[in-house]
Formats: sequence, structure tokens, C-alpha cells
Amino acid sequence: MVIAALSTVVEWYDFTLYLYLVTVLSRVFFASSEVSVLSTLAGFAVAYLMRPIGAIVFGHIGDRYGRRRTMLASMSIMTAAMLATALLPTEAQIGSIAGALLLLLRCIMGFSVGGEYTGVVAYLLEGAPDNRRGLITSLAAAASEVGALLAAGVSALTVSMLSNAALIDWGWRVPFLLGAVLAGGVLIARARMQESPEFDRQRERGSVPLRPLQYALRHHRRGIAYGFAISALGSITYYVGITYVPVYLTSVGALGEADALWLATLAAAVVVLVTPVMGALADRVGRKPVMLGLALASAVLPMTLFTLLAGASLSLAFGGAVILAAVGGGVSAVGAVTAAEQFPGEGRLSGLAFGATTATAVFGGLAPYVAHLLLKSTDWAPVPGAMIAIVALCVLPLLFRMPETLPGRAASPVR
Repeated sequence: MVIAALSTVVEWYDFTLYLYLVTVLSRVFFASSEVSVLSTLAGFAVAYLMRPIGAIVFGHIGDRYGRRRTMLASMSIMTAAMLATALLPTEAQIGSIAGALLLLLRCIMGFSVGGEYTGVVAYLLEGAPDNRRGLITSLAAAASEVGALLAAGVSALTVSMLSNAALIDWGWRVPFLLGAVLAGGVLIARARMQESPEFDRQRERGSVPLRPLQYALRHHRRGIAYGFAISALGSITYYVGITYVPVYLTSVGALGEADALWLATLAAAVVVLVTPVMGALADRVGRKPVMLGLALASAVLPMTLFTLLAGASLSLAFGGAVILAAVGGGVSAVGAVTAAEQFPGEGRLSGLAFGATTATAVFGGLAPYVAHLLLKSTDWAPVPGAMIAIVALCVLPLLFRMPETLPGRAASPVR
């Protein structure tokens, strides 16, 4: 379980690094384009569309052949894609094909991440005591925040220490090489992992589904809908309210590139602290009331906070970024266990793939691109916050109807 949780650090470092380096990569791979930042963000969005496909493929492997096997396969692909990204030729060397190769590798990365996170969440949930499921499963979200924090910190350090010429020439490769080394180390460590006790029980009972996705669609359509709603809120609060913030700050002229990345690094550190607290709170008072409170905060706060980011002093901008990050981190923490508990062990990864990961593709990968496009076309500073608020208001009715899944209060136990 420790290896599973810590490996999520590397997974999210590798995946979010691209978004933190968007403005740098736009100059390396799309310098000749008049909309270079939008082109680079489009790569992030396209990669996210591969996540549901990867989640379904790896979900089938995990539900049919074991959680351990799917986590080994996804990390192998991720390691190879990260190393290939670090070694890519630039637009100055081979022309526009460099940008196309970057987008292809992002699609491969998105495919592998699609199976990675759901596998880790299921693995942690199924190995945790009933009274600590929220806390332990939130470690997947906390570890992802550590990975994002590491990505933001390494990006900020790289941009701050190097001249623009060195950054474009070779410096941008260093964070990706570090990610490839870390991913390779995790792959070696994962070879020693045990199988999930829940999957071992399924094999002993003979209840492993032959067609996991079909099983989930037939028996757990309501769980898929709840998983979609939870993930939609978690994705947009995370990817617009946290990881898009550095791009937003530089685009509205509030901060320079390096300062924006350092601000994002500090905000990510706050999220790491908030995440296990929210997971433990969900173990104490229940999943549903915590999710409802976070959804209400997501509906009320973001527009005001993005206005603070755009035009206030550095201290107020930091306060706005921290609050946005705390809300997004809380939703990710409680959403992980809440979405996973909508399904029994049989077909759990496939159900999460079809519901939660599909929502992540739409409200995670596309959201930063849409937010930036709307910001440029409307010149209205609160527009990213309005996007978060609209999704939260749409999700709230479903959360009101969602059953409580906290063991001891749930209508029926979720294994």
C-alpha cells in the first residue's frame, strides 16, 4: 500500500509537469504558431481524451487479472513515454513534426494514466480497514498533490535558474528526464507488490467477472452516474482551480512566469496538508455531508477568487490561490473514496473507468483549454471561476440524492 501511494507521486509529477511548463513548451514546439499557448494546451486536452480509453483497457485487466498486473503495465508505458518526451527534437530542429510527436507522446501518457489512478485508488480502498477507508484512499489524492507540488517546484526552479536561451535549448528536458528516472524506480518497486486482498477473495469465491465493463454497465449504472458527477467536480476544481492558475496569472499580466510557478508551488503545498484532513473527516462524519459542503464552496467562491488573482496584490493573490487549491484538494480527497465505494469489488475498476475517468477527460483535460479560450475571447477575469461554479451547481442535485457509503451507515456494505 505504501508503494502504491508513493507511486502516485511519480504518476502525477509526470502528468502535470506538462501543464506547469505550458508556456515554455509553447516556445519550444509551437514557436511559429500565433496561438502557441493554446496549441500546447490543446495537447493536454487531447491527451486527456485518451484517459477513458486507457482506463477501460487497464480496468478490464485489473478486474479480470488483478490490480497488481494493471499497475505494472501502466507504469511501464508511462516510463517509456516520459523518457521519449525528454529526448524529443524541437521545432527548431525538425519543424512542425516536433509538435506532432509531442502530442502523440502526451496521448500515450494519457492512455497509461487512465489506468494508473483508478488502479491505485481501488488498491488502497481494498486494503484499508473499514474505519480508515477515507483517510487511506485520500492518500492517493494526497500523493498526487505531492507529485503536482514536485512538478510545480521543479518547473519553477528550472525557469528561475536558467536563461531563456538555455531553457529553450536544453533546460526544458531536465524535468522530464527526472520524471523518467523516478518512474523507472517505481516500476522496479512495484514488482514486489502483493495482490489486492479483495481480488484474492474474488478468485477464491469464483466471482471474478468475465466481462467487467459489461458487468458494471448492467448492475451499477447508478454508481457510474454518481462517479461521473463526483469526478466532474473534482476535475474542474483541480485543473482549473489549481493547475491552470500559473497560466492564468501570466496571461492576465498579474505575475511573471517564475513568480506564478512559485505561487502555484506554495498553493500545492497547502493542498497536500488539506487532503488527508478531509479524508479523515469523511471517515468521521460521512462522505455525503463533506462532498455537499465542498460542492457548495465550489459554487460560491471561485468567481471572487479568480478576480482576486487577476487584479489584487501578491498577498491577496496568494490567498485566493490557496483557497482555490484547498477546495480542489478536498474534493479530490473525498471524491476518491466516495466514487470507488459506489461499486462492489467486482467490476470496480471498469465502473470507475466508464464513469469517473470519462468525466475527467471532459472536465479535466478540456477545461484549461476552454478556460483560456474564453478568457482570451471575453477578457473577463472571473470566467474560469464561473466554469467551476456552473459545474458545481449541476452536480449538487445528484450529490443530494447520493447514498451514504461510509461503512456502518451505508444501506449495504461495499466490499
